Formats: sequence, structure tokens, C-alpha cells
Amino acid sequence: MPSFDAVSEIDMAELQNGVLQARKELSSRFDFKGSAWEIEEQKEMLVLHAENDFKLKAITEILLKNLAKRGVSLKNLDLEKTELSSVGRARQEVKIRQGFETEVAKQVVAAVKAVGLKTQAQIADRKVRVSGKSRDDLQAVMQKLRTLDLPAAITFNNFR
Repeated sequence: MPSFDAVSEIDMAELQNGVLQARKELSSRFDFKGSAWEIEEQKEMLVLHAENDFKLKAITEILLKNLAKRGVSLKNLDLEKTELSSVGRARQEVKIRQGFETEVAKQVVAAVKAVGLKTQAQIADRKVRVSGKSRDDLQAVMQKLRTLDLPAAITFNNFR
């Protein structure tokens, strides 16, 4: 029986490439010459450091622009509140969301059922597996899911 997985994942290689492009652009900008800034990559987040809040906003803008150019969905990034230290340095965390949260997965399952075709959807390990008898039905479901306005990006893989 044909099936596919609806997932919400970021391509980590594209994320790293976007971060490298942002670093390269920041290192050549005149207003960042001689100032301390950093884009730190951690397991499930990016941490941005700058001398002040103004420069941190510029770093965030450049980073998001480069990630969008690389095709990384900004819906899967959570920008946390800016933290200012007592000496004036600014820090911000950008959390990376991988996989659907339970509420979003339930919305995807409801949308699959609303299409009215002979397909089934099940939530499994932060993704939604959709199966049906016909590949055409599955492709119609994919088209419907692409039109949804979800709080997370949706991609499809394992189409068999």
C-alpha cells in the first residue's frame, strides 16, 4: 500500500551553509569591523552574541535573510527574547524545531480526513504517515497539505 511521511524538518546542511554565509557577510561589513560578535551553533539552537542590542538585531536580520535564501523555513525557528548583560552585551537564542508538535500533527491528520479520499493518517514519532490505495489520492492529499497555513513548515518524504 503506497504511503508517505509528512514531516517538519530543517535540512541541517542548508542551515549550516546559511550560518556560514551570514558569518562571511558580517565579517566583511564595515559597521562590524573591530566589534565582538558571534553566531554559535549548538545541538538544537543557535546562540547569537553582540556588543549591543542594535548590532544583535542586525545579526539576526542577516542570519534570517541568508537562511531564507538557502530554503530553510523560518517557521521552524523560534527567536527567543533578547537578553542584555550588565556590561551591555546582548545575547539571543534561536531554537530549531524538528518534527511536528502534537497539536500541529492533529491538524494535519484532520486535514487528511477532510480531503475525503480513501486515505489514513497516523501520528508516529513527530511525523504523520499517510497511506492509501492509490498514488493519485496520496498526491491529492499532498496538494491539500501544501495549502494549509500551519505554524510549522511541512515537507514530504518516504513516498513509496
